[in-house]
Amino acid sequence: MKDIATNQFIRKNIIDLKPYTPILPFEVLSEQLGRHPSEIIKLDANENPYGASPLVAERLAEAPYLHIYPDPESRELRDALAEYTGLEADYLMVGHGADELIDMVMRLVLEPGDSIINCPPTFGMYPFDAAINAANTINIPRRPDFSLDMVAISQQFEDNPNPPKLIFVTSPNNPSGTLLAEEDLHRLLELPVLVILDEAYIEFAGFEHSRFTWVKEHANLMVFRTFSKWAGLAGLRVGYGAFPLEIMAHLWKMKQPYNVNVAGQIAALASLEDKVTLFGTVDKLIAERERFFSALQQLDWLTPYPSQTNFILCKVAGRDAPTVKQQLAEAGILVRHYNTPGLSDHIRISIGTPTQMARVVDVMRET
Repeated sequence: MKDIATNQFIRKNIIDLKPYTPILPFEVLSEQLGRHPSEIIKLDANENPYGASPLVAERLAEAPYLHIYPDPESRELRDALAEYTGLEADYLMVGHGADELIDMVMRLVLEPGDSIINCPPTFGMYPFDAAINAANTINIPRRPDFSLDMVAISQQFEDNPNPPKLIFVTSPNNPSGTLLAEEDLHRLLELPVLVILDEAYIEFAGFEHSRFTWVKEHANLMVFRTFSKWAGLAGLRVGYGAFPLEIMAHLWKMKQPYNVNVAGQIAALASLEDKVTLFGTVDKLIAERERFFSALQQLDWLTPYPSQTNFILCKVAGRDAPTVKQQLAEAGILVRHYNTPGLSDHIRISIGTPTQMARVVDVMRET
């Protein structure tokens, strides 16, 4: 059989695609660092150091139907989310992480050559998924205070025969930790574009800042959330979104039938049942965030930014940020550095337990 050049069958945009760089898991990191996972303080992925509710393990141990396919519509979980969010279940869809919902919306809307608006610095999945869908990304950088450049965004819709179809905004934003101004969201919703508001960290900011229920009044708004952060379910991949009913009708047609597995649905339900306990850990993380922020302010080579999330972005001054990241790694402390424009001199530090953060402060004082 003759050799076949398989690239001739692959979509060109995939051949040219730059892969997304995920954070490495404990077992890989421990091998690279020569440390046992228990010796590593992992503060590079905004994970919850307290983990899932104890009720999750109990419910999973009792699960009778792991051999049966899950409910394709996640009815029980959507009903529980309706109670949690105050938005009827008809507006809700559950995903295998919010990442699945991001991809679904792009596949629903984008034709090859269409465009999205991205507002960096922000979550890296938006341009990545756009590239997979053969769409262009129009990057409109945020202002120095990390607010949106509304003038530049609005200009994309002036005398443009092929205006962007989607704009992604995050509140609180990752990695800046800042909230989206309400007046900016109103202005976005007045534009001829679909607005995706990512509220992955809203539990750390307070529900008074959520715009989840706005989808009932705004036909061009979609809002995403996740169980990864506040509920400690990052490893089980459960997210959900609020959608206008007209958009929801099309999403149901294209959703994979068993996208959220039985374990994920059980864990999410247990988390909502035990939300009082989980909100207690959220309160602990918020309190530790404030203590850690104050400690960072005492370091003359670091400028931390106020945050409404479970992490703090810091500007490194007078030192090399990648070197600082490496020095912390050698001490068993993992933080995030972005080799991207505007962030090359920054590091982002997730909030851990008080013991962990005290260790971080001690190492940073010695660095």
